[in-house]
Amino acid sequence: MDLREVKRLLDQKYEFYDAPGFIKTDPVSIPHGFDRKEDIEIAGLFSALIAWGNRKAILNSAALMMQWMDHAPYEFTVNASAIEFRRFEKFVYRTFNGDDMIFLLHALRRVYKELGGLEEVATGFFEKTGEIKQVIIGIRNALLAVEHLKRSEKHLANPEKGSAAKRFNMFLRWMIREDTKGVDFGLWKQIPASALMCPLDVHSGNVARKLGLLTRKQNDWKAVEELTLVLRQMDGRDPVKYDYALFGMGVFEGMGK
Repeated sequence: MDLREVKRLLDQKYEFYDAPGFIKTDPVSIPHGFDRKEDIEIAGLFSALIAWGNRKAILNSAALMMQWMDHAPYEFTVNASAIEFRRFEKFVYRTFNGDDMIFLLHALRRVYKELGGLEEVATGFFEKTGEIKQVIIGIRNALLAVEHLKRSEKHLANPEKGSAAKRFNMFLRWMIREDTKGVDFGLWKQIPASALMCPLDVHSGNVARKLGLLTRKQNDWKAVEELTLVLRQMDGRDPVKYDYALFGMGVFEGMGK
């Protein structure tokens, strides 16, 4: 297929997968349980950071996070006592454990109390550089500014070292992209959807290669740049809407194997 044919296919798949029915099976369902902007941001970040592996297990673990934060993630993050933080000592999702969770709670407390919040941090770095890569690096560095174990750093992907940073890119898509279907939130107004980078994983990468949209074999930041550049040729204002199509075709239609 040439690019026009691929675009027609992806437009059809985007319309199918970017739908309210998609929400309940996806980690984005966790922040959709809240109305307050800061609750959505914090619930979204934690849900995105553990979004690998079995989807049901991801949802169960993210829901447990919200339960242990008294279903008020912002208030818990900024006001809970050290004793209340300790309830997460027993938290485990794959390699993400209680030490990682408690570190991130302290990190987010600093971000909201001292830096104006996640949106303020992200917008500041975008205004300086105009690059989502630098936004991710900026958020990562802001979180790592508090005391933490070295092992916790692996849960905050670093595109500066070549990581595709799929979970960060997915979180940013949720926060920035205005979605007429109501899946993505579009809360952050100062960063345009045109700047977003595709959340690349093994499923979307394999589908992109089969469709001739991606030649690079590794799922790294260079592959993210290559794929997003092609997606911008299809829709310069909203390129990452095609993540729905690529991911859906990979996970639900078996093209990602």
